[in-house]
Amino acid sequence: MRMIKLTLILTSLSLLTPIIQAQTTEAPTVSNPALRAELLNRVKQADILLERLLKCTSEFHECDAPMDRLKKTFDDNAVRLKAIVKQYGWPGNDLVGRDGTWAAFLILLNAERAIEKEMLPLVQDAYHAGKTDGIIYAVLLDDIRVAEGKPQVYGTRDKKGGGVYPIEDEANVNKRRVEVGLPPLSEYLETQKRNKPQKDDKR
Repeated sequence: MRMIKLTLILTSLSLLTPIIQAQTTEAPTVSNPALRAELLNRVKQADILLERLLKCTSEFHECDAPMDRLKKTFDDNAVRLKAIVKQYGWPGNDLVGRDGTWAAFLILLNAERAIEKEMLPLVQDAYHAGKTDGIIYAVLLDDIRVAEGKPQVYGTRDKKGGGVYPIEDEANVNKRRVEVGLPPLSEYLETQKRNKPQKDDKR
């Protein structure tokens, strides 16, 4: 299992909290609340298993059982996500709410790379249709490109030890970041520096 995936889900779950709170205060219309609840629960259960794994690794050298259990959960979630997408398309804000869409995204981030690439055009279309946040598209695209050894587009993937992976047309990266709802790169790097213990890239 790629350890970066464990880091991503731990970090991203903390980002999901304000979205869930916004859902409560804004009382949005969600056409499939049952599916939304399922996606949120799947991410919650994966988070519980991740916390157990992290606790195990902090106390013991061998943690194969918790790792295997978490990997199986990731794989099962990916299979379910593919079924959801086959039935509904990418689960957007209108279908499952913003928090449900982010939950689907977290499941995707912990899926095999081939599934990420398969879903990328659907996420891109949902973003352009206003049905999913631009940040989701940006992070997914950068994650795939960095894994393939290509320059990232939005500068969302930072390296262990500081800085980010190479960025395509870096002079105009802030313009692209603004378009998808991201802060300027300098602000992002400052945030990464403050949160370094949780943001380290294990790739």
